[in-house]
Amino acid sequence: MKAIKHIQPPQRAGKAARGIAPEDALRYSAGLSNEHASEAQPGALPRGQNYPQRPPLGLYTELISGTPFMEPRATNRRTWMYRIRPTPMHPPFRRIEDGLLRSAPFTEREASPNRLRWNPIPMPEGPADFVEGLITMMGNGDAHLRQGVAVHVYRANRPMAGRLFYDADGELLIIPQEGKLRLHTELGVLEAAPGGIACVPRGVKFRVELPEGSARGWVCENYGAQYRLPELGPIGSFGLANDRDFLAPLARYENPDGPVELVAKFDGHLWASELDHSPLDVVAWRGNYAPWKYDLALFNVIGTISYDHTDPSIYTVLTSPSETPGTANCDFVIFPPRWLVAEHTFRPPPFHRNVMNEFMGLVHGRYDTRPEGFHPGGMSLHNCMSGHGPDPATWERAIEAELVPAKIDHSLAFMLETRLTYRPTRFALETPSLQSDYDSVWSGFRRHFRG
Repeated sequence: MKAIKHIQPPQRAGKAARGIAPEDALRYSAGLSNEHASEAQPGALPRGQNYPQRPPLGLYTELISGTPFMEPRATNRRTWMYRIRPTPMHPPFRRIEDGLLRSAPFTEREASPNRLRWNPIPMPEGPADFVEGLITMMGNGDAHLRQGVAVHVYRANRPMAGRLFYDADGELLIIPQEGKLRLHTELGVLEAAPGGIACVPRGVKFRVELPEGSARGWVCENYGAQYRLPELGPIGSFGLANDRDFLAPLARYENPDGPVELVAKFDGHLWASELDHSPLDVVAWRGNYAPWKYDLALFNVIGTISYDHTDPSIYTVLTSPSETPGTANCDFVIFPPRWLVAEHTFRPPPFHRNVMNEFMGLVHGRYDTRPEGFHPGGMSLHNCMSGHGPDPATWERAIEAELVPAKIDHSLAFMLETRLTYRPTRFALETPSLQSDYDSVWSGFRRHFRG
């Protein structure tokens, strides 16, 4: 796809960066996996080829490939960068402590059919940046085999000063719950706030600043195929999330000398190296492998306007497909504000058991089937074939409700649904935030059978 015009969303611009005007600091290029092109200095992009003998402005050419070279054209992801210094300019990496970060395969605790729910994980007691505040809650698959996901909570109360990070194991889908994030990446700067999401591709370096002083949310580390829009089938050519609403940053570079720590997640562990310059020194780039952001309020909800309940797949924003068609490595699903109009129908989600495995988080508001005990910042796990659904109070209200059009508003929940069983970490099963009485949510159903 050709690059779409640059647009300016209604956000406050940040400080000026070298090579870009202040009013342009947070402009974006639109389109998911589009062929974008951006230069922070006029003439920095080569014309007519990717790898000239002498790149413009004395820059170095570098290719980052997000897929194998022979990946089909429709899903092939790569970007050419033109930078001040080449990436290999660093001493050897050394192993550092993983903290509470874990990676697949998950073997600390066995999986179970028990339904689990957590209160929000508290903010750190001491200072912690985005990397230091990461806690792994659960995951599945195998990072070596490029399948499965890990679900982390991030909690940060200080910016990543003099420090950058990249993940060689998977792409990072970031779901803010509290506080804005400003992501300074190799390809430019983007902001993510509660009610939106952002993604940093595998291998792309970045640091996180905190415009509001602190932030909390979730990270889905995807080891498998990169997230993409789901196929629409009978829905047609547009609806749900539309690629025009995904925003990639424009080129913006740093050129200071000085010590910088580069932290890498590689093969499940953290490594660090010291640089004498910032590696966020890309002056121009072109390609379709780039960070992006998306406002979840732009999701076009599809639902029944006649009768009966529809599968939650209609709320899929993004999917990471597996080798089995229709079976996801991971689906990112949201439950946003929407109208309920189905006639002769129990409107909340029914009692169900699912072959897929469901991790759910609440960004804000109240979740309609279990409003008590599921707090913003909280999360739950329902592994495959473990029964769940509405609590008794919700069920009683739903069967007695007058079926007039009703709006679910001021609420946003999400689900990370995967074909592989989630295995919680030791922290997840031992933290005081784990609710010991979650099963009691479904106690108290009365017998109504009259046969």
